Amino acid sequence: MKRHATSIWKGKVKEGNGKLTSQSGTLENTPYSFAGRFTDEDGTSGTNPEELIAAAHAGCFNMALSKMLTEAGFDPEELKTKATVTIDAGDGGVKISKSHLELNAKIDGIDQDKFDELTGNAKKGCPVSAVLNCEITLDATLN
Repeated sequence: MKRHATSIWKGKVKEGNGKLTSQSGTLENTPYSFAGRFTDEDGTSGTNPEELIAAAHAGCFNMALSKMLTEAGFDPEELKTKATVTIDAGDGGVKISKSHLELNAKIDGIDQDKFDELTGNAKKGCPVSAVLNCEITLDATLN
């Protein structure tokens, strides 16, 4: 299976702007820019690659964990994960240095040890984690 998205960029990096369109139509000429990526902390000027990676990581982690929980005989009521991607500038340029996952889970009948085991496995085993070349951390809370 393959998935695709298209980026159109116009202009110089700091003054220019771009639009992203995804195969599903979820993104349809969605704006992005240098300001949206590096200076606009509130995110009102459009999306950016790191935000999209964070969304992909949170979604992938939840699906991987749901699969592992189901296979272990548990029925996850709700898995709510926030992913925060950190970018740092250094001598080698800009790099994604970290993705931090924060999970709040509602799962009946699971004990803390099994929860910790399965969340750790999902953190390592989700396909997005596998492609990120950065530190991946997890805070998991069982409600």
